[in-house]
Order: sequence, then structure tokens, then C-alpha cells
Amino acid sequence: MLDALLITRMQDEITEALHEREKETERDFGIAANADGLMAIAMAQHVANFDLWHEEDKARSPEATDGDIAEVKHAIDRLNQKRNDLVEKMDVWLLERLEQNEHAPLHSETPGLMIDRLSILALKIYHTEEEEHRETATEAHRRRNADRLVLLKEQRNDLAGCLDALWSEILQGTRRFKLYRQMKMYNDPELNPAVYGRK
Repeated sequence: MLDALLITRMQDEITEALHEREKETERDFGIAANADGLMAIAMAQHVANFDLWHEEDKARSPEATDGDIAEVKHAIDRLNQKRNDLVEKMDVWLLERLEQNEHAPLHSETPGLMIDRLSILALKIYHTEEEEHRETATEAHRRRNADRLVLLKEQRNDLAGCLDALWSEILQGTRRFKLYRQMKMYNDPELNPAVYGRK
């Protein structure tokens, strides 16, 4: 049901494919936010992280106008909400298919949150590899990124191992998790005073 190696491979493949198609207006892989099945939801969640990463890059461009930054901020809010909704959807999907030991110790981080962290690491690894091989970069820059890459890959391997270990413990009944709602307030017009205060 859950395999960290398959998830990290998928994240790497999707990252590469999305960068190859980045300039295309239509790059739909048939992955939708309403996807079902853990891997399909994880794919949709990774695409949301990919889009979020690149929107944040736009806001940091020295050429970005105030209007550009405002537009990007709205896109970031929408994408971050989508990202978090899909993290919760992964956890719900898993919980609906599990019979957990309610007396087992509670784990503070859910599998969905760990998959989200793996997704971000996949993006960091991809872009760090780009910097390591960028022809216009200095040799010192390339070496620095080669060193960063070693650390990022170690961190991802550690996290993937922790995810597999957690999942094994959950199946054995020695550990459990529960859904933690993100309770994002900024996108809710009923909860954000900057929005409801203007009515």
C-alpha cells in the first residue's frame, strides 16, 4: 500500500517530466486533485509542490512588478491550499483502509506529511543537480552544490527509511497516526480578518 522507494522514484520522474514540459501550455498527465489511490494522490500533490516552487521563483525575480508579485501571491495561496488538501487526502485514504491499534503510541507526523517533505526534497535535488552542472556557474559554485546534493540525498534516504519504518510499525500495531487538519485560515473569507473586515 505504501512504499517510500516507489514514491521517491515517482517524484523524481514527475519532476523531470514536468521540467521537460514546462514551456508547454498543456502538461496535464491525467493527474487531478480528485484522483483516487495513494500513488495518484501523491502524484497530484507533487505536481502542486512543483507549481508552488515555480510560482515562488517568479515572485523573487528582480524584474517582477508589484502587480506580478500580487498575482503570484494569490497563486501561491491557491497552490499551498491545494498542496495541503492533498496531504490530508493521502492520510484520509490510508486511514480509511487501516485498522489501527488504538492503544499504540501516537506518531506526531503523518505519512502524508512525510510524503510532502519527500516531494520538496525531490525538487531541491533536481534544482541542486542543475546548479552543479550549470555551465555559466563558477567551479566553486558547482562544488558547493555537489556538496549540498550529497546532504540532500542523505536526508531523503533517511526520511524515506523513516516512512517505511513508520508504515511497518503501523501495520504491526506498534505505532499509530491520526489525521491532523491543517486548518489554513488565510484562504477562508470567514476566518481572515483582512477579507471579512473589508465587507
